Amino acid sequence: MLPFFSLPERGNLAGVHHVVLVLSGKGGVGKSTVSTELALALRHAGKKVGILDVDLCGPSIPRMLNVQDRDVHQCDSGWVPVFVDQDKSISLMSIGFLLEKPDDAVVWRGPKKNALIKQFISDVAWGDLDFLIVDTPPGTSDEHITAVESLRPYRPLGAVLVTTPQAVSVGDVRRELTFCKKTGLKVIGIVENMSGFVCPHCSECTNVFSKGGGQELAQHAGVPFLGCVPLDPQLARSLEEGGDFIQEFPKSPAFPALTSIAQHILSAASPRSS
Repeated sequence: MLPFFSLPERGNLAGVHHVVLVLSGKGGVGKSTVSTELALALRHAGKKVGILDVDLCGPSIPRMLNVQDRDVHQCDSGWVPVFVDQDKSISLMSIGFLLEKPDDAVVWRGPKKNALIKQFISDVAWGDLDFLIVDTPPGTSDEHITAVESLRPYRPLGAVLVTTPQAVSVGDVRRELTFCKKTGLKVIGIVENMSGFVCPHCSECTNVFSKGGGQELAQHAGVPFLGCVPLDPQLARSLEEGGDFIQEFPKSPAFPALTSIAQHILSAASPRSS
């Protein structure tokens, strides 16, 4: 493989070392939650992280990071992403910042969506980043093909696939695995989200949606299983309030699962960086 510095002209992605896509064949499985918490966990590991939210019809990450009222500005290189913290260790670009009203719907056909995704990839001035996390919409449609093809010259580290334990969700993620294979996108691993409910009183975990579907799929497909993230009221509240779950709730049952996923990403990036 070509070393990082030997790649062709990278434009605004010149300073981005690793690109990770977060995918799922189904909506509502928690891709944005995983993207947000992965970014926070990587920041606490000392990394500088960007999040590109290409879920054009459901841009929820600005709310999850409590920056929904911020504005995007222009510079000579293009759009300046919104910085989440004073240290500028997490930056975010989302169509949510470009809507006149937060309740506005994006009623666009495919070509217009694809054009904006290409513009997000080429025209956002990220600066130096250790990781760029790309939060995608559900499915395997035009937006995914555009994102993967536009990012291909920058050699993405791979994709994290998110599922819930139920057979219906696992079946949709199985199709996402096929999409990755057909497009030549490496699968870093599978995350099973909403894997049990943690009682806020006794901390006992109940398998509301069954358990193990994601791990079974990973074993069947021959890809790494990155862990189970339980339903946790503390995580839900943190996302609603735009808090830093990784910092605020280190004793939560979801904490080791999320930090373990981040560690897998760091391990996958280590051979590329060396």
